[in-house]
This record gives sequence, structure tokens and C-alpha cells, in this order.
Amino acid sequence: MDKQTIAVEVAYALPEKQAILSLQVPAGTSALEAARQSGISAQFDGIDLENAKLGIFGKVIAPTQVLQDGDRVEIYRPL
Repeated sequence: MDKQTIAVEVAYALPEKQAILSLQVPAGTSALEAARQSGISAQFDGIDLENAKLGIFGKVIAPTQVLQDGDRVEIYRPL
């Protein structure tokens, strides 16, 4: 039996560089887990996923928030 997966995106932006990565994750994956699995931290120096604020479509969420199909996890940087 195949484990169900959902499609999500992980986004991060700096003034000079932005990335939105699409990935398939198992149903029940948290926002923080998806951010880790995306590999986005390898594309940007200094992302601290463990302490970053996360959101879904502009709304701040807990890192443990379970994702739904189509969610976009946004990694917020300090202003």
C-alpha cells in the first residue's frame, strides 16, 4: 500500500534572491519537516530553520502545523 503524499511549496526570499520549491511530502508532514526536506537552506546562507518563523500564505503558524495539499510554507526572515 502506497503512503499518500501531498504537494506543497516552500518559499524564502531575500531582496536580491527568492526561491519557491515544489515538493511531494507524506500526508501528516509538518511545516518545519517540509522546510527541512525541501533543501532550501542549502540555497541560502544563514537560514535557521529551527528558529525561523513560518507561515502559510501570509499567516504565521507553529512549526508543528500539519500541512494540507497545496499549502505554501513561507520562511520569514528577521526584518
